[in-house]
Amino acid sequence: MTAPQTADVVVVGGGLIGTAIAWRLRLTGRSVAVVTGERSAAASRVAAGMLAPVTETTYTEGPLLGLNQASMAQYGTFVAELEDCAGQPAGLRRVPTLSVAGNADDAAQLAALAGYLERLGLESVRLTSRECRRYEPLLSPTIRSGLLVAGDWSCDNRLLWAALIEACRRTGVVEVPGFAHQISSGKGQVDGVVLGDGTQLATSQVVLANGAWAAQLSGTPPIPVRPVKGQILRLDPVRLPAPSLTIRAFTSGHEVYLVPRESGREVVVGATVEELGFDPRVTAGGVYELLRDARQVLPVTAEYALSETSVGYRPGTPDNAPILGPCELTGLVLATGHYRNGVLLTPVTATAITQLIEHGSLPEVATGFTLDRFAGLPGAAELTRERA
Repeated sequence: MTAPQTADVVVVGGGLIGTAIAWRLRLTGRSVAVVTGERSAAASRVAAGMLAPVTETTYTEGPLLGLNQASMAQYGTFVAELEDCAGQPAGLRRVPTLSVAGNADDAAQLAALAGYLERLGLESVRLTSRECRRYEPLLSPTIRSGLLVAGDWSCDNRLLWAALIEACRRTGVVEVPGFAHQISSGKGQVDGVVLGDGTQLATSQVVLANGAWAAQLSGTPPIPVRPVKGQILRLDPVRLPAPSLTIRAFTSGHEVYLVPRESGREVVVGATVEELGFDPRVTAGGVYELLRDARQVLPVTAEYALSETSVGYRPGTPDNAPILGPCELTGLVLATGHYRNGVLLTPVTATAITQLIEHGSLPEVATGFTLDRFAGLPGAAELTRERA
């Protein structure tokens, strides 16, 4: 399809977030174009797809919890509408998450998390070692304790992404291949997007949703987003049994998660956290650590086939929360910085950005995540961008 020269809205970024926003905006009747970038490099392809607002709650990210919960509450409806539009499955798996502890120190850490969740009023059930193995017989007999969270699910990110791409195609969203190079503007108002090959797309509304690359475009205000490298593995059980639940484990001071797919033919194991920028290497050490930790939790994984190793780049921000909404450049809307919650936050981000463009304001749950929260942050300039 020939790239349009004009569109009501141009979305920069063809990953989960950008594609979901484009689909939702198209349903309002606007003409929408998506500058896809290199989809094979997007974090959307690499992610494990954990939907775990409770299990992954941390003591320092309180404001993010409400946004995560709001998105989780939308997931069932969002996927039902998406599957109806796309005519294909979107990979939602309504199966609990089980957090487990490998040794005494890990058990103490898990108990502290359980206490924190109880103080917040978040639903979880403490389990003994025997109870853990009743839920998941493949667990190592050395597992000390567990925490079952019935409301934390998973989603096959690749199926979700494929369904979103198909929904966009069916509703008339136009895909524009290539990379955005510059947001063009005049008198403080967006007037278009310039691609790397010089193609110009005229528009008065741009949604910047290109993840870890958000800080690399020219013509935007400083955006404090950086790439946080993650190595992740995909294992094939072949003829061996696969876990039935999503497993998140503390094991000998490390953290690892194992996310099975509905087919029973894949278990995703992740993920390293490395501040190495856009380093594409899959390293022997990274693979070893993930396989070691997986084996300590589920010994049978040592017999699985290693079917894929990959690297993704989480879009990190100074507070690990996304950047949503308007900025000082009129017509430029930000939807980036989702860090490790991109799959989880896809529904609420699409809803929030659509409401902003449709009605001029963000929903209340998203108002605390605008760019201006970083105003005056020490060292912000160094955290923002390295211009290409």
